[in-house]
Amino acid sequence: MNPAVTSNAANSVTPAKVHDAFEWVSNQPVESLNLVVEEYRHKKTGAAHYHLSSDSPENVFLVALRTVPMDSTGVAHILEHTALCGSQRFPVRDPFFMMIRRSLNTFMNAFTSSDWTAYPFASQNKKDFNNLLDVYLDAVFFSRLHALDFAQEGHRIEFEKPNDPTSDLVFKGVVFNEMKGAMSPPVSILWQTLTKYLFPTSTYHYNSGGDPETIPDLSYEELKHFYKTHYHPSNAIFMTYGNIPAFEHQSNFEEKALSRFEKLDTLISVDDEKRYHAPVRVQEFYPLDEAEPSENKTHIVMGWLLGRGTDLRQQLEAHLLDGVLLDDSASPLRYALETSDLGSAPSPLCGLESSNREMSFMCGIEGSSAEKMPALEQLVLSVLEKIRDEGVPLERLQAVLHQLEIGQREISGDSYPYGLQLILEALPAATHRGDPAQLLYLDGVLEDLRQDIQNPEFIKQLVQKQLVDNRHRVTLTLVPDTGLAQHRDQAEKTLLEKIKQEMTESQKQDVVDLADQLAKRQEQEDDPGILPKVTLEDVPAEMHIATGEKAEIGSFQASTYEQGTNGLAYQQIIVDLPELSDDHLDVLPYYTRCLSQLGAGDCDYLEMQALQSSVTGGLSVSSSIRGEINDVQTLHGHVIFSGKSLTRQHKAMTSLLQDTMLSPRFDETSRIRELIAQTRARSEQSVTGSGHSLAMVAAASGLSAGAALSHRLRGLKAIHALKELDDTFNDEVAVHAFAEKFSRIHEQVVNAPRQFLLIGEKENIPRYREDMEAMWSGKGIKPSVHTGFHVAPVTRAVNECWVTNTQVNFCAKAYSTVPVEHPDAAPLTVLGGFLRNGFLHRVIREQGGAYGGGASHDSDTASFRFFSYRDPRLVETLDDFDQAIQWLLNEKHEWRPVEEAILGVVSSIDKPGSPSGEARDAFFSELSGRNPEQRQAFRQRILDVKLLDLQRVGEQYLVPDKASVAVITSAGGSEVCAENGMDIIHL
Repeated sequence: MNPAVTSNAANSVTPAKVHDAFEWVSNQPVESLNLVVEEYRHKKTGAAHYHLSSDSPENVFLVALRTVPMDSTGVAHILEHTALCGSQRFPVRDPFFMMIRRSLNTFMNAFTSSDWTAYPFASQNKKDFNNLLDVYLDAVFFSRLHALDFAQEGHRIEFEKPNDPTSDLVFKGVVFNEMKGAMSPPVSILWQTLTKYLFPTSTYHYNSGGDPETIPDLSYEELKHFYKTHYHPSNAIFMTYGNIPAFEHQSNFEEKALSRFEKLDTLISVDDEKRYHAPVRVQEFYPLDEAEPSENKTHIVMGWLLGRGTDLRQQLEAHLLDGVLLDDSASPLRYALETSDLGSAPSPLCGLESSNREMSFMCGIEGSSAEKMPALEQLVLSVLEKIRDEGVPLERLQAVLHQLEIGQREISGDSYPYGLQLILEALPAATHRGDPAQLLYLDGVLEDLRQDIQNPEFIKQLVQKQLVDNRHRVTLTLVPDTGLAQHRDQAEKTLLEKIKQEMTESQKQDVVDLADQLAKRQEQEDDPGILPKVTLEDVPAEMHIATGEKAEIGSFQASTYEQGTNGLAYQQIIVDLPELSDDHLDVLPYYTRCLSQLGAGDCDYLEMQALQSSVTGGLSVSSSIRGEINDVQTLHGHVIFSGKSLTRQHKAMTSLLQDTMLSPRFDETSRIRELIAQTRARSEQSVTGSGHSLAMVAAASGLSAGAALSHRLRGLKAIHALKELDDTFNDEVAVHAFAEKFSRIHEQVVNAPRQFLLIGEKENIPRYREDMEAMWSGKGIKPSVHTGFHVAPVTRAVNECWVTNTQVNFCAKAYSTVPVEHPDAAPLTVLGGFLRNGFLHRVIREQGGAYGGGASHDSDTASFRFFSYRDPRLVETLDDFDQAIQWLLNEKHEWRPVEEAILGVVSSIDKPGSPSGEARDAFFSELSGRNPEQRQAFRQRILDVKLLDLQRVGEQYLVPDKASVAVITSAGGSEVCAENGMDIIHL
């Protein structure tokens, strides 16, 4: 990345131009991030504005409000949703989702955290940015908060048959169902329960998202009162990033919102928590499916309350402590937890939470039993006391600071825009009236810590003060209860029955009327012309694709990409995936997952983990399997060895990556057993968070070889198989046999054709190549006949119901279509957005109450998939998927929604990534036949799509009786699935 600002801007005492309504507070250059943090204050209201001045054309806006609810009704979360349902200037029912369709945004969303609510977006198009800014400012500060929107987004009671008062009452609402899904995984219950005890009196004691049992207690009047006190500029924080000057932003803020407000005297803040005088031990319960064995399903977690997260010194000391204890398997506390027989794996909660006013540190285990709580406490405290008495080696401390430096320097942005990530890092400090620039400018404190750790007593004293002597400690034992879900559901049913019994006929009619009014409002067609928009004329002619150069390193082909990586080097070894036996193919995901976490050569895994932390930003191994651009039944695959490092560590990283590839230690069978147990735990926890993706993969699994393989290697089938595999590992012979499969696969991999990918700044690429030349010279491949990876074609119907612990459903239908080079791939891709925008969003989210729903085309597997996410309905949603097709074919449609769907696809295609991510994307796309010419041509075909194309491909490919179906549901939902002829599979 180039320098973010001109030397004049970076060195001036005040910025060149400040809006009259604002006063300048400070400028803080952050050289390691190539930006300047400019702080301003709105004179009249006191609203803060932090502008991260950068040369990036991807501009980011965020407005945050300090929201500190003192109950678990989800008031802040429901308000976040409801505020986006229409405002004074834009009185349409759904401006947020309508703007998603009328925009070239690279990000749009809203977040509710534990002590703030934020509304961020990003765009590379200035017209689009200002359009979105208009809508966001009006939504936040001039929201209509319609009562029907509160009923839709928050909660309401309805009769099961909306027009029949004799039918049962049910709770409905988008947030209500979202939180039922969010609170289904045990890890969510674990986190919420632990923080309830760690914070006995402050806002963190409560579930800011909302507890489904408490959400119905929130009234519409309470929501409006919360809005008046919290959604005011005096309580607001504006944060921007990019190359639009702060002055321009402030002109918009003042004109569109701030000039209409006076200062609010109310100061909303979070106080320091009251401290315990002695450690607290508690036991609570979480629901477990009756079909699941409850033995060894207990979570035991210890948590400490630390210092303020707004103090950079305290935060970096806490991060140092966290890194020393838990950074990798060579860290003393993580090692103790991983190798202990008290549980199956370290708790997913292990680590530091630094975003609240006061930080917390947690550690523990899962897969345990309640009676092991004292032993777990003793294990953890003994590790801490040993460090207090003996300290840790200096190189271990240096490795942790090395990781912090990499985290500071790396330009990310492959998931969230880079500017938004920086803003979110700085936001906690701004929320608690600290210094956000301080949290971005780590260099000075990092240098101080490098000096401090030279003193052997420093880490000893830090452990003693923060943990050993810290009496504000909670030990939580969370025990499974196979009857809890049934009891909870019965309690909800009993409550609703009581409400109905106490209702007058007039009140029953009010419920019927509300349902009718809401249904009419949801069917209402708003005038989209009220909202600003971009059109296809605003779309750039071509997409940006990183360009690289071919070279040779040793006897191997290499591709180099000169990218602005801010002093980091990225290196990959890409190996052609060989033909694998059916048995070995099932093992492939575990082979790649374990490879970088085992020992190599003369080093055991602990030594390798320590080396990785000291000289790299992480090593990993993965596999990538993709269909051809004109035939998804023909697959090609690669095994990819990846590493990143600071420039000064590139040579050491290259050596370590080579050792990982050429001399792994598959004799470390106890380590392999630990890693499989940890993988199982994470996989089981992923189901309710990624249920819609897993359901889509399952539904499409019969349609092509690639789709079947995704389901088998990373989908529900893989999770099911992993549980069975882990259960066999009580037998030492089975573990050794499994490790032997690793050896056989690896023997094929190291002798397969390979090439290199190298990404870095232009001036550093020659040095990187020299390092690799020296390392790989003479390291050729043994002559052998290489047979490339392939699998048999797959074509079969799927009709599956997967049963797990969940309070909500995830539904999917899939249809066989065409690969990316087929002319119909473009209209099918646009069709996904067209159906979502025009039909599915309304019937699945607004009317059905699911958190989300939609459709998409996957050219890699030649499948068109419908989906719903955190859905209270099941069969009804599957019927809605069919109704969407009928809507497409039978209704009269305008051009506008087609254009909006095209804009959505192009926005996704053109979305920028990190410098290294864009290079990897270009390389791997070309590797799979998707070269720049092919990608540009596909993008143009998207821009050329017409309405008739959508209807034609819908009629041709989306034939209801040819659909494959997969759902994820509860034991109760499986009964409905069985009645509908679905195959029942218990996860």
